[in-house]
Amino acid sequence: MTDNDIGTSQKAAIDYIEVEESPRFRRLKRTHRSFVFPMAVLFLLWYFAYVLLAGWAPDFMAQRVSGDITIGLLLGLAQFVTTFAITMTYVSFANRKLDPVAADMRADLEKAEAGA
Repeated sequence: MTDNDIGTSQKAAIDYIEVEESPRFRRLKRTHRSFVFPMAVLFLLWYFAYVLLAGWAPDFMAQRVSGDITIGLLLGLAQFVTTFAITMTYVSFANRKLDPVAADMRADLEKAEAGA
């Protein structure tokens, strides 16, 4: 059996290009990108600001806040906190906005595939 035989043996294969170009899928991608791109830009700006401060403002980063704790140490730890906060925010966003639409689309595709 060749690849062509496999494709022609199905009654009505799902046209995934058509699904990808559908308004519902485009809305899903736009919704995803509307969160991911701005968040990525903000985080990268914050990260590069930290790196630039570490490289070009060592006196500022070395200022003691309390005992051996410096501004640089606090900003470095804030990088980790920011990463976890962004992750939790994205998971919440995806659960509310992306997953229900994706689940509906998947259910529709599975129904179409079962009927094929």
